[in-house]
Amino acid sequence: MNADRPKDQRRPERPSTISRRDLIRTAGAAGAVALIPGAIGPAEAAAAEASEAVLPPPSALPRALAPVPTAAGPFMNLTAVETEILSSMVDRLLPSDELGPGALEAGALRFIDRALSEADSDAVDSYRAGLAALDQYSRYTRGAPFIELSERDQDSVLIDVQTGAATGAGVGFEGSSGSFFNMVKSHTWQGTFGDPKYGGNVDFVGWDLLRYPGVRMSVSPDEQRRLEANELPPVRQSAYDYPTFRMGDAE
Repeated sequence: MNADRPKDQRRPERPSTISRRDLIRTAGAAGAVALIPGAIGPAEAAAAEASEAVLPPPSALPRALAPVPTAAGPFMNLTAVETEILSSMVDRLLPSDELGPGALEAGALRFIDRALSEADSDAVDSYRAGLAALDQYSRYTRGAPFIELSERDQDSVLIDVQTGAATGAGVGFEGSSGSFFNMVKSHTWQGTFGDPKYGGNVDFVGWDLLRYPGVRMSVSPDEQRRLEANELPPVRQSAYDYPTFRMGDAE
C-alpha cells in the first residue's frame, strides 16, 4: 500500500485527469458489458452507464473472438520494446494500489494482444505508430524514453497525449494523440473489467474492484433484496459458463 512505503518511495498523487478512482467509477457499467474487444466506444460506453446494462443479448456477440484458455502464451503482435512501452502505459492508466491489483495484474496486456490478433487486428499498425510516437514525444519533451521517466512524468506525458497536446518534432501520432490514448484506455478497461474468457480480468480481480455481483441468469425477489443488502456472495464465473452465452449456442 502507498501509505506503508517510505516517503521517498511513495507514488506521487495521480493527476485527476486519469485518476484510478475515476476510471473504476466510470468503468462500472462499461466494464461489465465489455465482453468483446472493440465493443465499447464512447457512445456505447455512455449508453451502458445510462442503462446499467450487464450483458448484451447472445445475438449481439460477434463470432470473431472466441474464448481463450487460461494459458498466457507469448505476445504475438508487438515487439519486446513496444510491449515494454505499452506495459508502462497500461500500468499508469490503472496501477495497483491500496484499492487492489491494477490492469497489469488483471491481464490487460494479454487481452490487448489477443484483441490485436483477432477482432481488432486492424489496430495493430495504430498501436505500433502510437507507441513509437509516445516514446518520441517523451524523449522530445522530457529528455528520456517513456519507460525511463518517473511515474509523475509518465502521467504528465499521458495527460498531454490524452488531451491531444502531444505534438511537435514530428512525433508521429496518426491524427490526434487523444485517439491513440482512448484506444488503449478502452482496451485496458475491457481487459481489466470484461469477461475473463477473453484473456483479462484474471481471477476476476476487475469484477472485485467494481464490486460487480457477477452474471446471474435469474434473480428472485428475495435474492434481489439480499443483493441490494450485500448479503449474497458474488458469482465468479464467466458468462460463457452459461449455455445461453456460449459461442455458437445463439445460432
